[in-house]
Amino acid sequence: MAKGFYISKPLGILGIILGVGAVATIIALSVVYSEEKNKSTQNSVPAPTSPSTTVATTLDQSKPWNRYRLPKTLEPESYKVKLRPYLTPNKDGLYIFEGSSTVRFKCKEATNVIIIHSKKLKYVMTSEQHMVTLRGVGGAPVPAIDRTELVEVTEYLVVHLKDQLQAGSLYEMDSQFEGELADDLAGFYRSEYMDGNVKKVLATTQMQSADARKSFPCFDEPAMKAQFNITLIHPHNLTALSNMLPKGPSVPLKDDPTWNETEFHTTPVMSTYLLAYIVSEFTSVERMEKMAPNRDVQIRIWARPSATEAGHSDYALNVTGPILKFFANHYATPYPLEKSDQIGLPDFNAGAMENWGLVTYRENSLLFDPQVSSSSNKERVVTVIAHELAHQWFGNLVTVAWWNDLWLNEGFASYVEYLGADYAEPTWNLKDLIVQNEVYRVMAMDALASSHPLTTPADEVNTPAQINEMFDSISYSKGASVLRMLSSFLTEDLFKKGLASYLSAFAYKSATYQDLWVHLQEAVDNQTTILLPQNVSTIMDRWILQMGFPVITVDTKTGNISQQYFLLDPQSKPTRPSQFNYQWIVHISSLKDGNRQKDFWLEEASKVEEQFRTAADDWVLLNINVTDYYQVNYDEDNWRKIQGQLQSNLSVIPVINRAQIIHDAFDLASAGMVTVTLALDNTLFLINEKEYLPWEAALSSLNYFKLMLDRSSAYAPMQNYLRKQVTPLFEYFRNLTEGWKKRPEKLMDQYNEVNAISTACSSGLPACQTLVSTLFREWMNNSEKNPIDPNLRSTVYCNAIAQGGEEEWNFAWEQFQKATLVNEADKLRAALACSKQVWILDRYLRYTLNSTLIRKQDATSSINSIANNVIGQTLAWNFVQTNWKKLFEDYGGGSFSFSNLIQGVTRRFSTEEELQALEQFKESNAGTGFGSATRALEQALEKTKANIKWVKENREVVRQWFEANSQ
Repeated sequence: MAKGFYISKPLGILGIILGVGAVATIIALSVVYSEEKNKSTQNSVPAPTSPSTTVATTLDQSKPWNRYRLPKTLEPESYKVKLRPYLTPNKDGLYIFEGSSTVRFKCKEATNVIIIHSKKLKYVMTSEQHMVTLRGVGGAPVPAIDRTELVEVTEYLVVHLKDQLQAGSLYEMDSQFEGELADDLAGFYRSEYMDGNVKKVLATTQMQSADARKSFPCFDEPAMKAQFNITLIHPHNLTALSNMLPKGPSVPLKDDPTWNETEFHTTPVMSTYLLAYIVSEFTSVERMEKMAPNRDVQIRIWARPSATEAGHSDYALNVTGPILKFFANHYATPYPLEKSDQIGLPDFNAGAMENWGLVTYRENSLLFDPQVSSSSNKERVVTVIAHELAHQWFGNLVTVAWWNDLWLNEGFASYVEYLGADYAEPTWNLKDLIVQNEVYRVMAMDALASSHPLTTPADEVNTPAQINEMFDSISYSKGASVLRMLSSFLTEDLFKKGLASYLSAFAYKSATYQDLWVHLQEAVDNQTTILLPQNVSTIMDRWILQMGFPVITVDTKTGNISQQYFLLDPQSKPTRPSQFNYQWIVHISSLKDGNRQKDFWLEEASKVEEQFRTAADDWVLLNINVTDYYQVNYDEDNWRKIQGQLQSNLSVIPVINRAQIIHDAFDLASAGMVTVTLALDNTLFLINEKEYLPWEAALSSLNYFKLMLDRSSAYAPMQNYLRKQVTPLFEYFRNLTEGWKKRPEKLMDQYNEVNAISTACSSGLPACQTLVSTLFREWMNNSEKNPIDPNLRSTVYCNAIAQGGEEEWNFAWEQFQKATLVNEADKLRAALACSKQVWILDRYLRYTLNSTLIRKQDATSSINSIANNVIGQTLAWNFVQTNWKKLFEDYGGGSFSFSNLIQGVTRRFSTEEELQALEQFKESNAGTGFGSATRALEQALEKTKANIKWVKENREVVRQWFEANSQ
């Protein structure tokens, strides 16, 4: 599953340096995993008989149905599922679906109870008043059913038997049921959209992680793999899709020819969370892709008919085939299915979902309009497609045994998405972006004492809420970072050999990360070129089983190199002990005076190594291209030599390392390991820097200064300094683009052009402010023709609305409501939060609770957008406190949304009063709970304490530095 709600690079950049009062944006990775409760529990027609329901309060753990993990007594082999969604409401105003299911399972251990997942389903009772019927297969004796019940807390259908099922025997269990086709974005749900003035309804799915059970009764755990036979009954004028191709043409239903029945081929052995089925009027573009001499794969991109007709699916179609071929080669394993469908949905929780053979996406992650979409929108499409297609092997063919190892699925896909996208767009240098997008982003979280290891003991992950907590930046971005590190020191070729062996051994099965280590070790053992200091498991367990990462310190006078656990607040204590005492086996690459040295392994706390000792004019730089997951500190003399090199000839140092020098120094300063002025001195060379990554690292790091200072007198000198530094960059791009009329050719230049405009405008450069207000006014004067280049729209919209008033805001709101492409709507929705008018922001906050104005999937990210505006910060915090119960009920079970909501509204907190308010908020809402934000709330408390300390120690010295260096 992709990381979720996406904001384009320009929108992300806007959040870095905000406008002379308040320019705001949306937080990257903000995502809405809405888990809204069903709107009604009324019976619909025909009404199944209400079964007996057990609502457990204190769970008696001696009863297997009160445990969240399934017992090992039964194992599914296959399902036969028929579903009929009704896309118009019944007499009670509810949308429903009807279904029937037959599950065949093997009894592994004798038992007198069948426990299977079921959530919010109402069963048609048999003549004996049971919810199911049971029969033996191949002559197996069948015990009579004593009673059936639903256990709501653990989400089970429980069948109590009068005798034992026999070990080794096969059984089949039938059921008929009804569920609500709710708009809750979970299980089998409905999505609505407007086609002109006509409301359209479709039925679609999102099963991960624990919502297949909401669609039909099933053994809903990833290791409980089976084959699935899916049949959909649907209106005759709509199309039915599922994981597999149909067995043949849809046939009219015998008793009602306005309905068709479509039966699909049997799936391979797979997990329930990868199932998908959709009924819609969507249309597709398609092609056959030759994957091998005698093997073609059908590729189809599905979208709203108007989007297909407008060509918005064409780019996705063009890159899907090359990416599939790349991964088939990368994994040395053929693509397992006959077709690859991808569909863009109007309402969707995540960024995308890797359902086998039918990948679902938010529209902004699949559709691309070259007339309206920006380059970063295009990058988003190709990287998310690569992420999901990577899962077709790693996750779908071989699946993690349990959610505690989710990081292996998502971390791997988050790493190789850059490889697949780079293959499809080889001139974009996309692989360079992983450091900024994944490594540095997650280090900010992983440097907290409240972080957590990549893997968690399986017995600590049981409930759906605990499973959802696994879907965080540690699983995705740290997982990607350490797997990239592993691939780097093994070499990509060796890594791929181990990977291919692993996929072959566990195809159509489940595995753990230890299984991958075994196969990588075999690849190492079968060659002699790459020599490791320890085996793969010994090295990698230190990165997997303990949280955080080390800072490597080099003293170039003595050659001493040492490691220590890096914490942004060195006074804080880690929340859990480590069996390795927070020490790592670290691969070290280095440059001396611009020349690469031999690689080195640091296995102990410290060691003297001659290659790190320098002569008078030499400097040393560690972690070339930041392939390894650690930060670097030097003695002050070496820092000064690096600064001198950057100011005399910055090209000697690789671009990624120029970004690293800035990023690491600011983190080290936060931890008190270097002075804050040394970190700021590392930005002086930017006056001559034209590359994106160093500027992005600086702006990302200085964003923290903005959050801590933009309510104080130190902010004006900071703005003056930024204006001085960015002016040459602004002029460079004005000339390069011939007065903003041409796009730069290189993707990274396009991104840095946005940085230049965003920073110049927000720091008060008059030429920039005139540029954005003029462009926006031109659009207001002729709304049918937008003169603003799609790449620049996010920053122009935001700055123009910040400089303007009600007229500009109302115009943008009108354009938002009229936007037909979600990418354009996202830009406008983020920019609407940039207003400096308190009453406008307050009204906009209220809109987030009205799903007819702001879609549910966008609600929490919109609140965060407003909170990111200094003027909206207090409004958003008060709003969240006041509406916590409703927000929690609507979104609290989600994976990313609530954690990002808490982070967003508290990220400026830096006073004792704000800390007290946060503690009071925690106490006051203990009864309601915090769901997937529980961990984020603890991290917010920790961050607030660190912020208070930082402001006390640094505000005055920072103000003086900015004043001295802004002349």
